[in-house]
Amino acid sequence: MKRFGFSNLMLVLGLLFIYLPMLILVIYSFNASKLVTVWGGWSVKWYVGLLDNSQLMGSVLRSLEIACYTAIAAVALGTLAAFVLTRVTRFKGRTLFGGLVTAPLVMPEVITGLSLLLLFVAMAQLIGWPAERGILTIWIAHTTFCAAYVAVVVSARLRELDLSIEEAAMDLGAKPWKVFFLITIPMIAPSLAAGGMMSFALSLDDLVLASFVSGPGSTTLPMEVFSAVRLGVKPEINAVASLILLVVSMITFLIWYFGRKAEARRKRHIQQAMDETTGAALLKGPDSRRDPSQQQIAA
Repeated sequence: MKRFGFSNLMLVLGLLFIYLPMLILVIYSFNASKLVTVWGGWSVKWYVGLLDNSQLMGSVLRSLEIACYTAIAAVALGTLAAFVLTRVTRFKGRTLFGGLVTAPLVMPEVITGLSLLLLFVAMAQLIGWPAERGILTIWIAHTTFCAAYVAVVVSARLRELDLSIEEAAMDLGAKPWKVFFLITIPMIAPSLAAGGMMSFALSLDDLVLASFVSGPGSTTLPMEVFSAVRLGVKPEINAVASLILLVVSMITFLIWYFGRKAEARRKRHIQQAMDETTGAALLKGPDSRRDPSQQQIAA
């Protein structure tokens, strides 16, 4: 019988530390009492009440919109930056460029948010853009922050690629842009997906940057939750958080399920190809496995 060792105990405690608060949050989202800490029986009225809470639902939709825009822009900019850092080995200012790309990773968000706020104010005074702070300025701030994470993830994948495949395609006459879109992009697709999901999660979760660069009518979900928590946690917040957990869990499960099916399909195709090759060799007989010179000598 296998012993329940210290490592297994720490694993269980770690999982409980991470997921037990989420489970409690989901349970209390069905609490009938208005007081979050007092259990008043099971009820779904807070989920139904979300339909009437236009302010909270508006912030949810706004956060999802900004997160989608941020994921797309961060993947595009981060991929280009990673390609320059890994493939363009020598150019003036390469060290400075690499430091600027990775600076948001180590820079405190308060400093980044304040710097972007001063930048937007100065630009509005000089060129009249942006006229007001809102969804656009939040999107720019989140893209600046998330592109650094995408650049790190994608550059790690680019360094592992076999350049001989791209060189062979260019030797056959393919243009560099065609090699990039038809060969390089498919090979780094998992890292692009990981960077996009990371950017989406970081943008959806951000509070500090959005607080600096947002304006009237552009309150995101973290800002709405933070302002509500200062006056006391409302049951509607538990319901919104539970719905977000449900959606994220479903998306994660679907990605795992279809990825597993694709991997099983790939292995099945490889096995079929090997079986067909073996069968064809057996049909040709033992002479088919000889060297052509040996076949001529035997003839």
